[in-house]
Amino acid sequence: MRLDRRTFLGAAAAAALLPGPAAAQPIAPPDRELMVPTEGGRLYVRVNGRLDGQRPPILMIHGGPGGSHAGFLNALPLAEERGVVLYDQLDSGRSDHPGDLALWRVPRFVAEVGAVRSALGLERVHVLGASWGGTIALEYAARGPSGLASTILQSPLISTRSWLADAAALRRQLPPATQATLGVCESASPPPAEACEEATALFYRRFNRRRERPAAIQAYVEALPAGLNRRLYETMWGSSEFASTGTLRDYDGEPLLARLDGERTLFVVGQYDEARPATVADFASRVPGASFAVIEDAAHGIFNDNPEALLATLERWLRRHDAA
Repeated sequence: MRLDRRTFLGAAAAAALLPGPAAAQPIAPPDRELMVPTEGGRLYVRVNGRLDGQRPPILMIHGGPGGSHAGFLNALPLAEERGVVLYDQLDSGRSDHPGDLALWRVPRFVAEVGAVRSALGLERVHVLGASWGGTIALEYAARGPSGLASTILQSPLISTRSWLADAAALRRQLPPATQATLGVCESASPPPAEACEEATALFYRRFNRRRERPAAIQAYVEALPAGLNRRLYETMWGSSEFASTGTLRDYDGEPLLARLDGERTLFVVGQYDEARPATVADFASRVPGASFAVIEDAAHGIFNDNPEALLATLERWLRRHDAA
């Protein structure tokens, strides 16, 4: 079964999602673009808003592995009062694609955050990581970097064990026939690929992205030089959400929770998130002083499903923690 949730984001199955906003806003062009050197190549970085304003900028880390910054385009309204920094991880999006498996290590991806900060001179910054980007943000924040105004872990992958447990629990909420199909798809004698893709797509429509991507963002995504890096995704994770066979199969960042600054850490998930609210709430409870928020009417792709509610939550959080 080859249809993973990142493929689903751009698949024809998206036509079955709930309608998106009636009138999608045009995507603001970047105020600045640059390529930042990192181990193995260069990172594409785009900036909107002022980096030298009164409020610290926010740096956002995309999911995947192998996704792109495009999932954060609905966050650009934040640039009205602070800088918004988006970037593509190495071998993703507009960044260089060396294709060297030796570079696909968690610590090297974490080092990209410091490289971007250094290139832009970000002495004080908020960091948001979504999904796999939440793994990177967790690892980065746990290292205690200077000038970290706050950390936002949006629908984060904290440990592979907990992620797979959530996927199994949500899978049991699907219709019995769909569950049966998924089981057969994982057997030695799977049915035609179309049946497996249809069953998997139902999971993603419920728990990953519940609304169509706005036309302007879809056009932006289609204009990127590279879509999902499937080789990177499958090498690090695997072929589907229901099993991890890649290098992240034993990943466990749960011990790092104790090293976070709870007063400056926000966990946020969607109401129907595949990173289940109950699971992420438990992670938050292990970080003394940490905050936890659930965005209603949203699945894993919160910036797509309910950007207004998420932005309102983020604006309140960021303003509260702008001061040193």
